[in-house]
Amino acid sequence: MTRRPRRGLTPWLFLLVPLTLLVVFTYAPVVNMVVYSFTDWDGVSPDLTFTGLGNYGELFTRPELFQVFFVSGYYLAASVVQISAALYFATVLSFHTRFRNFFKGVLFFPYLVNGVAIGFVFLYFFQDGGTLDSVLRLFGVLGDHAWLSSPTSANISLAGVSVWRFMGLNFVLFLGAIQSVPGELYEASELDGAGRWQQFRHIIAPGIRPVLSLSVILAVSGSLSVFEIPYIMTGGATGTETFVIQTVKLAFQFNKTGLASAAAVVLLLIILAVTWVQRRLVPDDKVDLV
Repeated sequence: MTRRPRRGLTPWLFLLVPLTLLVVFTYAPVVNMVVYSFTDWDGVSPDLTFTGLGNYGELFTRPELFQVFFVSGYYLAASVVQISAALYFATVLSFHTRFRNFFKGVLFFPYLVNGVAIGFVFLYFFQDGGTLDSVLRLFGVLGDHAWLSSPTSANISLAGVSVWRFMGLNFVLFLGAIQSVPGELYEASELDGAGRWQQFRHIIAPGIRPVLSLSVILAVSGSLSVFEIPYIMTGGATGTETFVIQTVKLAFQFNKTGLASAAAVVLLLIILAVTWVQRRLVPDDKVDLV
């Protein structure tokens, strides 16, 4: 009778270490962040005063703190391009294509590169008279362009860099989902005279719907929490400041950790709300193609 309780405890013994790390490094900081959002803590002083909803009131009454969300619109539009391109390449390379393994590596490689390195590389790429201007001269476009000097061109350039970097992740997700579709479905559709578009519409699209839904959630949350690329390339200057960059500046530059914590909580709630709405509009139903 004593062996059965021991067997019941065995899985929990294996889970003890990862659960401890999860609580200590994820849930405990989140709880602390929520607590700090109700204080005026500066991040340094051991003393803090509870201010209630004062930080949240300041966030919603100062328009400049929420104007940074308009910058996320560039990255949200870029995520549409990113998902569309990743889905296209995944569909093409899932069939018998010459050098498809080579192209798979080329598409996935940018995701493996460190984000800081990518920021510095494209900083020289977009500078006046840099690589992009040199390439444009080959096509007859003369002159040096300040790609990062105006808000519109800078945000479009930064959003384009994010497409180049993160398309590989969506590409791998889509490719794995497409290859998990039973091969006999393609053979049966070819016998019925279906072309590639019919196969995509009636076989591939329904089969990868759960992965597509996940990619949309990641794209929306990622566009709201962009940080690395604009921080490295512009530091948030010329109208490229995102919500996360603003939060970091509030905490570490202006020593308003309480207000920064409130901003982080608001961002978390917005992402959770968007995810909930998306899951309600597009439920993750089990797909059965057979």
